[in-house]
Amino acid sequence: MVTFRNNNRRNSFRRNTRSFKSNGDRTKFSPNFSGNENFQRKIPGRNNHNASKLIEKYTNLAREALSNGDKILSENYFQHADHFTRIQVENDNYKKSKFIQNVENKAENSLDGVSGSLNEKNENIKINKISTEVN
Repeated sequence: MVTFRNNNRRNSFRRNTRSFKSNGDRTKFSPNFSGNENFQRKIPGRNNHNASKLIEKYTNLAREALSNGDKILSENYFQHADHFTRIQVENDNYKKSKFIQNVENKAENSLDGVSGSLNEKNENIKINKISTEVN
């Protein structure tokens, strides 16, 4: 008779006492989308920060295939290059919008600080006027 080394683990699988989340606890697939502006891609294994390198790579491959006379392969490579061009444009637009939001937030915060200090000064002036009128 063959004895298995981890025989005692088999019983835990049959008892259904595993400690992973059940289907009711999952929030991964909930249809709770508020819009595309909050959506961020999470694709492991894809580094879209090197889009410019990939554009250059596929453009060179397309030119090489075209020089060898393979129009279909060159068109395929040009489509890859176009895809990464769109990704690079999307990343640039995202960075610009984040930069603009940061500048606007800093401007609002500095204006809030100025208005807050002005309000404090106005309150102090009012208190001083009231105290001089009382005296």
